[in-house]
Amino acid sequence: MPEELPPILALAREKVLDRGEGLSREETLRVLQLGEEHIEALLALAHQVRLKWCGEEVEVEGIISLKTGGCPEDCHFCSQSGLFESPVRSAWLDIPALVDAAKQTQKTGASEFCIVAAVKGPDERLLAQLEQAVAAIHAEVDINVAASVGILDAEQVRRLAAAGVHRYNHNLETARSFFPEVVTTHTWEERRETLRLVREAGMEVCCGGILGMGETLAQRAEFAADLAELDPTEVPMNFLDPRPGTPFGGREPLPAADALRAIGAFRLALPKTILRFAGGRELTLGDLGAEQGLLGGINAVIVGNYLTTLGRPAEQDLDLLGKIRLPIKALNATV
Repeated sequence: MPEELPPILALAREKVLDRGEGLSREETLRVLQLGEEHIEALLALAHQVRLKWCGEEVEVEGIISLKTGGCPEDCHFCSQSGLFESPVRSAWLDIPALVDAAKQTQKTGASEFCIVAAVKGPDERLLAQLEQAVAAIHAEVDINVAASVGILDAEQVRRLAAAGVHRYNHNLETARSFFPEVVTTHTWEERRETLRLVREAGMEVCCGGILGMGETLAQRAEFAADLAELDPTEVPMNFLDPRPGTPFGGREPLPAADALRAIGAFRLALPKTILRFAGGRELTLGDLGAEQGLLGGINAVIVGNYLTTLGRPAEQDLDLLGKIRLPIKALNATV
């Protein structure tokens, strides 16, 4: 006979799988508190939810850093802050380099290419270069262009939407109650306001964060509820990869079991959202965990390297998708 589900997973089967309603904050916390003996059942249910409400396709994305390092903010996890003694040096990419990176990303089968800059928000130089880069990429590459250049005002949002940026990434990073332990140079509310402007301008909202920065399970559940209230198109799931020279450089990576529980819990809280494997998954989960995540609620991946850390070779992720028979979402399926 099949093993009886824990009460919270039985509830989730009825509420999330059958009706497509995400778990509440309190219910998500109960999932995060499940013992390791229930992780397999949790991931199996999360995969069923993802297949029913999102389909079987996996969205593939590549990212590139337009401006690296020298950021004035003090995000405690980030080696690109100019306030910390970290080995990342400042650098700018020109437009031809961005176009070439978009072409290389397209060759992996990706439908998504995100341009990122390490800034609090864009100045005129950066914004103008980004507008020009988006136009140049669209002229030569058949790929969706997303952007992540910090906190925006209404006019900057309007310009990016007019330039053809279809999805804007701005992570809330963590629960509202824990945010002051992570960043002190700007507020959670400032980030949330940028996301409101992005949605009003008609761009898709991409918003996630980093797990394993010292937040409690209750705060992890709070974060999932914050995201559910926001209802973004995409939620990148990052796991802390402690960077030398940063305030969080000495923290231990999140245990794999906790990361898998979080993946399952976030899928049950966000049944119809794109959940994307992002930074830190290699350190936290390894190869086996990557497969478990893709069969446990994840339906998108960043392939290749991240902004300041190495990822898995793109071919390795693409081979894995083939092995577990998950098709890559085509560009025309994302519009």
